[in-house]
Amino acid sequence: MSIRSAWLATLLPLGVALALAALAGILSGHFWAALALAALGVLAWHYWRMHTILNHIAARRRIHPPQGPGLWNETERLLARQQDETRTRKQRLTTMLRTYRAAAAALPDAVVVMARKGHRVVWFNEAAQRLLGLHYPRDLGGNLATHLGELSVPDWLSLGRDAEPLMDEQLAFNPGVHLSLKLIHYSDDLWLLIARDVSKLMHLEQMRRDFVANVSHELRTPLTVLHGYLDMMDTEEDPETSRMFAEMRHQSLRMTQLVEDLLTLSRLESQERMPDDHVAMPLMLAVLRREAEALSQGRQAITIEDSAGVDLWGSNKELHSAFSNLIGNAIRYTPAGGRIDVRFAHEGDGAVLNVTDSGYGIPAAHIPRITERFYRVSTSRARETGGTGLGLSIVKHVLNHHDARLEIHSEVGKGSTFSCHFGKERVVPRPAAE
Repeated sequence: MSIRSAWLATLLPLGVALALAALAGILSGHFWAALALAALGVLAWHYWRMHTILNHIAARRRIHPPQGPGLWNETERLLARQQDETRTRKQRLTTMLRTYRAAAAALPDAVVVMARKGHRVVWFNEAAQRLLGLHYPRDLGGNLATHLGELSVPDWLSLGRDAEPLMDEQLAFNPGVHLSLKLIHYSDDLWLLIARDVSKLMHLEQMRRDFVANVSHELRTPLTVLHGYLDMMDTEEDPETSRMFAEMRHQSLRMTQLVEDLLTLSRLESQERMPDDHVAMPLMLAVLRREAEALSQGRQAITIEDSAGVDLWGSNKELHSAFSNLIGNAIRYTPAGGRIDVRFAHEGDGAVLNVTDSGYGIPAAHIPRITERFYRVSTSRARETGGTGLGLSIVKHVLNHHDARLEIHSEVGKGSTFSCHFGKERVVPRPAAE
C-alpha cells in the first residue's frame, strides 16, 4: 500500500466518525459536546497506537507487520521492513567480520593493529603471540614500542609514514627467528604492523653468499696459473696463433676481474661495519684522476673538481672502490670524444660526489634495477666494454655501509649523472695545508 492510500484509509474513517458524532449531537441537542467527545476518542486512539510503536522500538522488539489499511499499519509495516533489512545487513557484516578475523588469525605473519597516538595495541592475531611475544588480553592497550624496545622499533615507529621496512630483526625470547617488519597506514587513527618470519630466506641468502665466496676463491688459483702460462708463451712468430693467445689472455683477465668483483661483493655483504678512518679527498681524487686517464688513454676529456673543502669519514679502500667503479663505468660507456666530469662538493651539511658523462644514457625503465648483480641495459655493449656487471652493486653496498645513498639521473643520448650523497655524520673538516 502506498503512503497516499494509507492516508486516505486513515482520514476516511476519521471523517465518518466525526460526521456521525455531529449527527448524534444535532439529534440530542448537544452538538459541540458530541463532536468534542468524538475528537478526543480519535486522538486517544492515535496516541495509543503511537505509544505501542514507540514501546516496540524502545524495547528493540521485533515488529510483526500488521494486516489492513491505515497510516499506523503502514508505519508498522515500514518499520518491520527496516528491521528486517538492518538484521540482514548486521548478519552479513558479522559473517564478514568473522571471516576476516579467521583469515587474519590463520596468517603465518604477525598482524598488529595499533593506534597512531601512543602506539597502543588495539588487536593482534595468533601469529603475533608466537613471533612478537604478545599475550592476550594482557597486552591489549599496551604500548607496542615499549614491548618491542629491544628492537629498533621505537625509533622506527617515530618515523611514521617515512618508515622503511625493517629487515633481520631478532627478539631475545626467540633468538633463532629473523623478522621483517613493515608498517602500513590504513586509517587516520590506526596503523597496521606486519611482522614476517624471514629465517629461511636469510639462511638461503647466507648459503648463496657462502657459495659465491667459496667458488670465487677456488677459481682464483687456476685462473692465476692459466694466466701465468699464457703470458709465458711466445707466439710472435705465428701471427694467427699470436692473435689467439692474445684473446685468451684478454678473456682470462676478464674472468679474473669477475672473480675479484665477486669476492669484493661477498666481503661487503658479510661485513656489518667497516673500519672508519679519515679519508683525505684531495689525495683520493688525485688517484682517481690518474686511474681515469690511464683507462681512457685520451679518448675522453676528463675533469675533476674539488669545491667541498671537507673530507669524508669512512673506509678509504671501499670508497676508492666505489668511486673508481663509477668513473670506470663512465669511461667505458662514453664514446671517444666525449667527456667525464667528476665533482666533489658541499650539499647542505653533507657532501656529494657527482660523476657526469656524455655517454649513451640509460632508459628510465632500467634505472630502478641497474644496481642489481649482473643486470645489464645492453648485453652486447657490456660485452664490448668488458664490464663484469657487478660494479654498481659494489657501489651500492659500499654506500650503504657509509650511510650514504646513490642517485642516478640519465637521458638516452645525452649522458648520465651518478651522485653519491653523504650525510653530515660522514663529513669531517679538512686539515689546513702545511
